[in-house]
Amino acid sequence: MAKKVITFGEIMLRLAPEGYYRFVQAETFGATYGGGEANVSVSLANYGFDAKFVTKLPKHEIGQAAVNSLRKYGVDTTHIARGGDRVGIYYLEKGASQRPSKVIYDRAGSSIATAKVSDFNWEEIFDGVDWFHFTGITPALNDEVAAICLEACKAAKKAGVTISCDLNYRNKLWSKVKAGQVMGELCKFVDVCIANEEDAADVFGISAANTDVNSGTVNHEGYKDVAKQLMNRFGFTKVAITLRESISANDNDWSAMLYDGTDYFFSKKYKMHIVDRVGGGDSFGGGLIAASLSGYGAQETIEFAVAASCLKHSIEGDFNMVSMDEVSKLAQGNGSGRVQR
Repeated sequence: MAKKVITFGEIMLRLAPEGYYRFVQAETFGATYGGGEANVSVSLANYGFDAKFVTKLPKHEIGQAAVNSLRKYGVDTTHIARGGDRVGIYYLEKGASQRPSKVIYDRAGSSIATAKVSDFNWEEIFDGVDWFHFTGITPALNDEVAAICLEACKAAKKAGVTISCDLNYRNKLWSKVKAGQVMGELCKFVDVCIANEEDAADVFGISAANTDVNSGTVNHEGYKDVAKQLMNRFGFTKVAITLRESISANDNDWSAMLYDGTDYFFSKKYKMHIVDRVGGGDSFGGGLIAASLSGYGAQETIEFAVAASCLKHSIEGDFNMVSMDEVSKLAQGNGSGRVQR
């Protein structure tokens, strides 16, 4: 029987100019859907897990289109609350070479931002569930949504559900001080913490020595210290840190580290030529959860998660359209990109 995973957050309408056109050049925008926790659910559904996404969406056709985008890939949408007036939007301009990608949010007043604690029966939602995942983006929406996240964490802990959180700091949504306060409370319930080279510093003031994300320099010893500090502060059972070395908007080196409280496990490093990097972190989270629920060892888990994310960077849209088998083959060393006949 497939393991059950709940994710909770906002799914948005993504509007993006074709190819590498800039916003001011664009005459048409491609419409797809995506969002941190929704992306994780789609990954897990593609891997064969029983993935359920929880959010609030309008009853109108755009809200239904967002629901349908999840159902298309086998995500269970039965616990999505319906109500409110709008689906949040984000505009994406893809970067190239030394020009970075750009995101503009139009999400104020979206249905999930108007949600109330009473919209969700977490005791019912977590019945028979193995894992719960959320990100720092969701409680950043407002105090009521942060309160919903706290209720979810309490209910998940009571039900014996493993809880993971990707810190995912977004400076367009809240301040570092506010993020530290709210996430500090939520992280008391978290078992598995996922962060990148900036999140731990932005949210909790924990930074790696001799590292500059803008220059692409990564210091392994510094990240060991970051993981250890995070675990010591919150009592996590595992801390995973993604290590992105940005050469340009198109080319990144990509690896990660997993700390289990005793040992540090570093993945192999991939040299990626990027098609679409949005959702890269979410695909890492989805891979980490899948590997953990499959009983993989620590080294195998971090290799699987990094390989899953590496493949996502080659795929248009937010969702990671890969199978367990495809990820496993890359994790085991088949990364040539040769045609499979």
